[in-house]
Amino acid sequence: MPELDTDLLSIHNARRLAEAAHAAQREFFTFTQAQVDEICAAMAEAAYREAERLAQQTVTETTYGRADHKTVKNQFASRFLWDAIRDVKTVGVVRRDERKKIVEIAWPFGVVAALVPVTNPTSTAMFKVLICVKARDAIVVSPHPSAVECTRETVRVMAEAGQRAGMPKGLVSCLTPVALEGTQELMRHWAVDLILATGGSAMVRAAHGVGKPAIGVGPGNVPVYVDRSADVVKAARDIVNSKEFDYSTICSTEQAVIADRPVADRLAEEMKANGAHFLSETEAAALARDMFRPDGTMNPRYVGKSPGALAQLAGISVPPHARILVARLGGIGPEWPLSREKLTPVLGFMVEDGWRKGCERCIEQLKFGGDGHTLVIFARDEQVILAFGLEKPAFRILVNTLASLGAIGYTTDLDASMTLATGGIGGGVFSDNITVRHVMNLKRLAWGVREWPETTPMPPEAAVTAQEIEEIVRRVVHDLQKG
Repeated sequence: MPELDTDLLSIHNARRLAEAAHAAQREFFTFTQAQVDEICAAMAEAAYREAERLAQQTVTETTYGRADHKTVKNQFASRFLWDAIRDVKTVGVVRRDERKKIVEIAWPFGVVAALVPVTNPTSTAMFKVLICVKARDAIVVSPHPSAVECTRETVRVMAEAGQRAGMPKGLVSCLTPVALEGTQELMRHWAVDLILATGGSAMVRAAHGVGKPAIGVGPGNVPVYVDRSADVVKAARDIVNSKEFDYSTICSTEQAVIADRPVADRLAEEMKANGAHFLSETEAAALARDMFRPDGTMNPRYVGKSPGALAQLAGISVPPHARILVARLGGIGPEWPLSREKLTPVLGFMVEDGWRKGCERCIEQLKFGGDGHTLVIFARDEQVILAFGLEKPAFRILVNTLASLGAIGYTTDLDASMTLATGGIGGGVFSDNITVRHVMNLKRLAWGVREWPETTPMPPEAAVTAQEIEEIVRRVVHDLQKG
């Protein structure tokens, strides 16, 4: 028998895995909360044990990021995440409201098609598998073409651990080989009930365009405002640490600093002391020329690379101790390419005088590719902090913490998540950190608490006699006959 082309084989496997997931989910639907939790705990622990190996495999395959930082992300998306969602009820009655006489009952979505990005392929796969299985869903993971092997290995580790704990075979699977046609077939397949897409704008648009329920989250262009009331030493340290983390491959990482003028020079010096290298205007221009294509998309060769590797690609020189590269910007927009989202340790730097002008600049930054995503403010003035919370078009506004790890719920108490929704202004339905409650439904038993009167008497002045009705009908028929 001749071998199928990759696209045909991917389509065939998409159908096979979707149907197997559907059958497994019907069986899994009957599992108790204790059984579900035992399976999830086993998968989380298996992923946690393999966190370092899978991180190294990811860097080897994709060439993006740092293995030690990807290990942290894998640990976060396995044991940390499981600890965060362990006590969420997802089977049977989950809440009773005695006053309103309403009982809420958990109900799974069904089969989830989960698209994962090349920048965080293993941690996002872990995250999606855990929240879906916790909700009693089945999941078919579709890897990015440049991260097939590490994603497939992650899913294999978790699926085998789950099956050893009693999970039905086929409930968790990974689509291979990967082809655009196969991913499209998976999303369109009758057995798939929900699409959970994390990645670039094109992927998210495709997911929303299928005509099924879809949760799609895409890029962010995160501003960080440093107010004159800020702890400047902490701000500088956190910004550099965050921007360097996994070479800026988390979509919530800082993209441009907006510094309040009275503290701008000190902030720059403190950032330098923490390993930030400020580029000259010529160096920044050389970097921007090759980092971004004419259509504004980022050259993949620059994604997730060290400062030394970035310098080599751009033909510039940076000191070996540089942890991040910083470019001073005169504005935001297409004429300033480095004001775009940069999934690599390159950071913009601007100065504004006062929080109101800083506020306007942050909004401008968000509207240039980051609407609804994330913003960071370093300040001790509570009025300034509240003003930013009220006015900014971002649904995660982080205060005095790292953007990369704060937005996902590591250094904050936001829901632990590797999928950050951007709300209506960002083209999404939800504005939350996506978690287990977004991939399940709730049924409600609602008791009657008020009686409806058996008859509603018509006021005498509103009554119409039979003779009047007959006359109205006669006139209508006469008019129709006249044409």
